[in-house]
Amino acid sequence: MKQEFKIVICGGGSTYTPGIVKDLLQEKALRIKELWLYDIDKERQDKVALIVREVIKSICPTLAFHVSTVPGEALLDADFIMAQMRVGKLEMRVRDEKIALKHGCIGQETCGAGGMAYGMRTIYPMVELIDLCEKYATKDYWIVNYSNPAAIVAKATQKLRPHARILNICDMPVEIEARMAEILGVSIEDLETDYFGLNHYGWFTKVRCKGEDVTEQLKNHVSEHGYLSKASYDDALVRDPDWLHTFQNAGKIMRLFPDYLPNTYWQYYLLGDDILSDSDIENTRGLQVIQNREKKVLKAAWQLEQGHEINLEQFYVGIHGKFIVSVVKALAYDTRSRQLVIVPNQGIIKNLPEDAMVEVPAYLTSRGPEPIRIGSIPSFYKGLMEQQNACEELLVEAAIEGSYSKALQAFTMNRTIPSANIAKEILDEMIEANKEYWPELK
Repeated sequence: MKQEFKIVICGGGSTYTPGIVKDLLQEKALRIKELWLYDIDKERQDKVALIVREVIKSICPTLAFHVSTVPGEALLDADFIMAQMRVGKLEMRVRDEKIALKHGCIGQETCGAGGMAYGMRTIYPMVELIDLCEKYATKDYWIVNYSNPAAIVAKATQKLRPHARILNICDMPVEIEARMAEILGVSIEDLETDYFGLNHYGWFTKVRCKGEDVTEQLKNHVSEHGYLSKASYDDALVRDPDWLHTFQNAGKIMRLFPDYLPNTYWQYYLLGDDILSDSDIENTRGLQVIQNREKKVLKAAWQLEQGHEINLEQFYVGIHGKFIVSVVKALAYDTRSRQLVIVPNQGIIKNLPEDAMVEVPAYLTSRGPEPIRIGSIPSFYKGLMEQQNACEELLVEAAIEGSYSKALQAFTMNRTIPSANIAKEILDEMIEANKEYWPELK
């Protein structure tokens, strides 16, 4: 087994890259031979790379670090490719949000119409990345994909490149686990959770803390306070009003459906009227990110270009980097770490289709995930998941076949869109907005 690895961050120009690099370097058990950033946008990646160099200088100044826009260079002999694509960048996210909101539907990055538009943009670039890795990377490469929307990307790559060495993940369940740990006053490493769902569409069924079942304790707290505690108000993520509202909304979902602890993304599917009443088409989440996180990164890059020092701590927010690194470490060293990942169902959830891409706990080995079997799930949750799975299935088939009819069926089936009339209006506008990115639909 190799002990040192070449790691490539694909989508190196992401504003999240400095924080992920920090977590990579602080994980001393993961030995990195070379770290590369790879992106098709040279100008943007070069700016982010200025900040990354400062992160490396502060933690591991001897690391071999490279920046490239040439796939044959960046991916050559790569062991791990950490994929965080944003096809169309934030500008297309804002267009998605505004089109949906204009028609009285939720404008969100990965759920509803926006998620489907983003998925259609991302499917073929992800397939291209797989093909490049097959050509240039080591034979045992792993793509750890956290490009959104992970559910659609996972389903598409399973169909188009079923033998690819790709593991799709999402950090939201782990972020919720971090909130649970704060509520209980423990470390996240003390928790073990049982969970089932599709990506952004799942439920925690049991939570254990140091082996003790604390599920009912958490249910009672979340019903009253959401995923919030006194400690969580000191967290930079919770200080964001949108995230604060999101964690509060979990309480309402818990009171309505008390069987299981919800993934926060259920607010878009179950509390759509509440979400729409708080939405502003002139101040969408995408616009907020451009005005805040994006502007912060560009300002820091400019300061470094001028020879000034910057505060790196401003880029170290959230737990997603630690989660991604823990997945890479498990695949690298065969640790059998238990993580929540997205895998083909294949009987894991007995009463869902075999080819559904489900999000469940799995033990991660150097050969890939060994998922934990869930058994059958109750009718309410099964019905919700079957509808969403069919929506995603139709969308992927629309992209592969170039089928307008199947795209319309997918948009019509999504819970966030109330009628076929509105689905058609949104789809037609999104086809026009995405003509540079989508496959042609006939």
